[in-house]
Amino acid sequence: MLRVFAQAFRTPDLRSKLLFTLGIIAIFRVGSVLPTPGVDVPAVRTCVDLAGNEGIYGMLNLFSGGAMLQLAVFALGIIPYITASIILQLLTVVIPRIEALRKEGASGQAQITQYTRYLTIGLALLQSTTIVTLARRGQFFPNCPEEVLQNDSLTTAAIMIIVMTAGTGVVMWLGELITDRGVGNGMSLLIFTQIVASVPSMFWSIQTSRGWGVFGLVVVVALIVVTLIVFVEQAQRRIPVQYAKRMVGRRMYGGSATYIPLKINQAGVIPVIFASSLLYIPLLAAQFNQTSGWALWIQDNFTRGTHPVYIAAYFLLIVGFAFFYVSITFNPKDISDNMKRYGGFVPGIRAGRATEEYLAYVLNRITSAGAIYLALVALLPLLAFNVLNPADGGQSFNNMFGGTSILIMVGVGLQTVQQIESQLQQRNYEGFLR
Repeated sequence: MLRVFAQAFRTPDLRSKLLFTLGIIAIFRVGSVLPTPGVDVPAVRTCVDLAGNEGIYGMLNLFSGGAMLQLAVFALGIIPYITASIILQLLTVVIPRIEALRKEGASGQAQITQYTRYLTIGLALLQSTTIVTLARRGQFFPNCPEEVLQNDSLTTAAIMIIVMTAGTGVVMWLGELITDRGVGNGMSLLIFTQIVASVPSMFWSIQTSRGWGVFGLVVVVALIVVTLIVFVEQAQRRIPVQYAKRMVGRRMYGGSATYIPLKINQAGVIPVIFASSLLYIPLLAAQFNQTSGWALWIQDNFTRGTHPVYIAAYFLLIVGFAFFYVSITFNPKDISDNMKRYGGFVPGIRAGRATEEYLAYVLNRITSAGAIYLALVALLPLLAFNVLNPADGGQSFNNMFGGTSILIMVGVGLQTVQQIESQLQQRNYEGFLR
């Protein structure tokens, strides 16, 4: 990896792209620590220290890089955009218009992107209003006696809502700039940056609170999980495809052999994010009514990650979302029709419906393995860290080294390095041809 980055910085145009990407990331981090007008910064820091890194606070702190709990300008970060993208992908199944746009190519994708932007701003407005309302009522940090706002006037609340919503729009624009003029997927790199930003402080807190022995065990567990993720993320099932020869005018086309690469983890990290989000919604709702019977049941069964109810719900949600997401992103019928249109076939399988059924059969088997892999990656670190820190069920360690965070860090890192390598190969091939 270091060799790839060294070669990239020796290439002038690629070096400019990398520096541009790093500059955008630096601007993003500045906005993540810049407080929103009307926030009492010392009081917020006191409340963050009291909240710690457990439960829902740890998850919010992880995915916002610490910006949400600090009520920063970029407090919402990339979360509204990710939510909007997921909603648009799910709506593809139920709204024929969006499905038709997806099949139109670049123009249709541009329209879907525009819809995603509008929905992102709407979600940002809703989420910022919720955060500011909780802060005004003193419910954003329930166990903190400090007032996190300098005053609770409607004017201050409106300014904070506008600033946070505008900050989400700026974050979305920065991500698109990285995608267009930088290296890698901008949105993925920004959420990667948010997670990585919390790693040094969490490492140091583990060392200071538990000592070098526990710190070493945490590093070993994290490396094992990373190795497993890299191995599985690179694994794929290659379905051979043969194209028959055909005459077009006086030229002979076809006769080539290729393959359809099906990754074992076809769904990526989306099922884990879905499952984590759904499991934290009941905890968030329970904070508004902590004395009712259902709220007490949720706090008893979903607060600690090692509770059997939590483990079972998390496992089933991940597996279910993995199958659901793969079913809406990979359509065997479309693949079969495209192969038949261009004279392609799987050796030993008839073109048409037989090919569709074969692809669906292989995809279901691969998705089964991928879904179980995702569930194990999400649960095994939590169970392992429970041994290291049984006081909180391993939750504080799991927030940093859990399945979601490690999957995002490793997945985005691999994609970025692969894109840099592909651009380096293109330039080397151009030089050779000249």
